[in-house]
Amino acid sequence: MILEVKNLTHGFGDRGIFDNVSFRLLKGEHIGLVGANGEGKSTFMNIVTGSLAPDEGTVEWARHVRAGYLDQHTVLEAGMTVGDVLRSAFAFLFDMEREMNQMFEQMAEASPEEMERLLTETGTCQELLEQHDFYMIDAKVEEVARALGVAEFGLDTDVTQLSGGQRTKVLLAKLLLSKPDILMLDEPTNYLDENHIQWLKRYLTEYENAFILISHDIPFLNSVVNIIYHMENQHLDRYVGDYDKFLEVYEMKKSQLEAAYKRQQKEISDLKDFVARNKARVATRNMAMSRQKKLDKMEVIELARERPKPEFFFRNARAAGRVIFETTDLVIGYEPGRPLSKPINLRMERGEKIAVTGANGIGKSTFLKSVLGLIAPLSGRVQQGDYLYPGYFQQEMPPSENSCIEEIWESFPAYSQYEVRSALAKCGLTTKHIESKVKVLSGGEQAKVRLCKLLNVETNVLLLDEPTNHLDVDAKEELQRALREYKGAILLVCHEPEFYQDVVQQVWNLEEFCHG
Repeated sequence: MILEVKNLTHGFGDRGIFDNVSFRLLKGEHIGLVGANGEGKSTFMNIVTGSLAPDEGTVEWARHVRAGYLDQHTVLEAGMTVGDVLRSAFAFLFDMEREMNQMFEQMAEASPEEMERLLTETGTCQELLEQHDFYMIDAKVEEVARALGVAEFGLDTDVTQLSGGQRTKVLLAKLLLSKPDILMLDEPTNYLDENHIQWLKRYLTEYENAFILISHDIPFLNSVVNIIYHMENQHLDRYVGDYDKFLEVYEMKKSQLEAAYKRQQKEISDLKDFVARNKARVATRNMAMSRQKKLDKMEVIELARERPKPEFFFRNARAAGRVIFETTDLVIGYEPGRPLSKPINLRMERGEKIAVTGANGIGKSTFLKSVLGLIAPLSGRVQQGDYLYPGYFQQEMPPSENSCIEEIWESFPAYSQYEVRSALAKCGLTTKHIESKVKVLSGGEQAKVRLCKLLNVETNVLLLDEPTNHLDVDAKEELQRALREYKGAILLVCHEPEFYQDVVQQVWNLEEFCHG
């Protein structure tokens, strides 16, 4: 047993997250932690890693276990380069080398007995360093940096110059290099493109140690996990197999429970009816009392409360002119002399739905911002069409200090309180979420608040930058349906082919423009 969690109960204010849940992790298990947005997956990770104390319950780790956690919110210190961060994965080996060198220095003045001890200890250190490939660290750093696309933005780059996505990739690379006994990954595919996801998939499939993985990317989960823990309604249930197998068993259990519930409800109704009709009659009073006793002793089956399912409907503005935008020798980037692309000549017309793909860090988000006119191109130009009503979903936003209600009200001051609550509820947020501050919500719930703003303005062109990041399965399916039905044009940056294939008619791979 690597990790055992017993009788865990936790909540925030009056919002319960876990109610007396237990969990165990055995050597070599590859666990997928799944559940809808806001069910507490990241909270669970924070509790088992010790960064959050539970209200009740115990978390027990086996002795000498090294756990590594990919946390989306880790802060990197200014002055450190990407290479420094990656090499820090081997800090314990560098410490060991330092100790070993100190022992070599002590040998100059050591007595014979002392010499014997020092030789044994330095021999042990040497063996451990070789076991951990200490003398190949630079080659290892380069291999993983290349595989995850970190090398593309340079090992000498200061970490403060990185975007959120690039920072996450650096932290993931560092974590994989440190090869912990248990790996904990919270949505690692969010900032990876298809090639890097394939590499990570192979890496995790062959990973000999245990890991816990939070992900809403079902094909990815299916290919790497062998145990599923499902979080729902403050409970945590274990299923053996991949995600598809879990879903099959879960649906079967759910329909069996619903059938048992219906049978019991009918029995309760019949018993109550009999008691009501017969308790006043002397001849049948005893029978009525025994029926009442049966009712009192009955363990009533309760169905899990249904989560609100999101409903997304984009509002259509008047039709745009024939051309949405056209680029002429557009070169994108943020700094003069450091272009991200060769000249781009592309044209988008009314009603077209296009996916923008390509490796991370090559400028997909920059391309969207340049097309919108939010940032100036380094050279060339973007000609926007007539009568455009654009809607823009940005990949990263600093979490707001507002409550969800205030956040929507700021954008739509004419809405009544009822209209604001109704708009948020349609996005799948519960009353408790709606009244919370945006910053305390999970990543998926924050994305739903931002989608809510977009759904309530009239648009005829949507520019969406990784809208599926953090969204749970239900929300992704509903977003996909809404985008298929949308009458306007769509320019969509997305790393999930399963999501965009049924939405778009063509794909622009920006890599074709970005190797110059």
